[in-house]
Amino acid sequence: MRSKTLASLGILLGLAVSAAFAQVDREADSRPTGIMAPLAPDGGNAADGPEKSVSSANWAGYAVTGSSFTSALGSWVVPAYHCLTTPNSKSVFFVGIDGYSDKTSESIGTESDCVGTKYQYFAWYVLGTTETKITGFSVKSGDVISASVSYAGSEFTVEIYNITQGLFFSKSAAVSGAQRSSAEWIVQRLGVTQYYPLMDFGKVSSGSDYTNIVDTDWASDSSVSGPISDFGSNMVKINMVNSANVTLATPSALTTDGSSFTVTWKHE
Repeated sequence: MRSKTLASLGILLGLAVSAAFAQVDREADSRPTGIMAPLAPDGGNAADGPEKSVSSANWAGYAVTGSSFTSALGSWVVPAYHCLTTPNSKSVFFVGIDGYSDKTSESIGTESDCVGTKYQYFAWYVLGTTETKITGFSVKSGDVISASVSYAGSEFTVEIYNITQGLFFSKSAAVSGAQRSSAEWIVQRLGVTQYYPLMDFGKVSSGSDYTNIVDTDWASDSSVSGPISDFGSNMVKINMVNSANVTLATPSALTTDGSSFTVTWKHE
């Protein structure tokens, strides 16, 4: 069984990544992120594939379940902003391990915010329950991002490349209570006691069909190593739906490579 990390795929990217390393903002954002808030099963659509379909109050995308996950890899194109239509809104895209059915998240991704009608982008990671912003790691609309979460020994490692700008960041730490029971590729809306409006990102494109990065939107657990589709009935397609049953964001079916997909914004 092959277990890949982002570092092991660096040569395969076929792109020059600079030696510029980002720094961690030690003033971590106190809000938890990467934990799915479920609503109810959707029932699924047999035409979409073997995966089951669920609704979540804050996630849209795909998750896979299993045991003893050792890696999750993802890539995406940072979406455009539409701050005139959704001021004071937020959205994130991440790849991660855990968070689907437990209370920790080992994840890394990019955030797109509208502060009033002004936009801002940045990268962040979670090793446990708290988001930490990565400073010195520029993110812009249209950038191609490749990221991974891996586990070895007793530590998780999160890594992120901005392929377009040639930037890299890596961080390792132990996470108490991590179950390693799922992997995810997710668009998320943020909030703790209540949710921020979901930024109008139009569409987020994820996977090698859109980023030209090989062996991405992959995961490895104790029995499977491959793209999302290799997990068969353990795949979960997640639609973001609010408490009024309004669809906020929805993922497409997987493309023929079994990994690539898009998530389309529907409502804030």
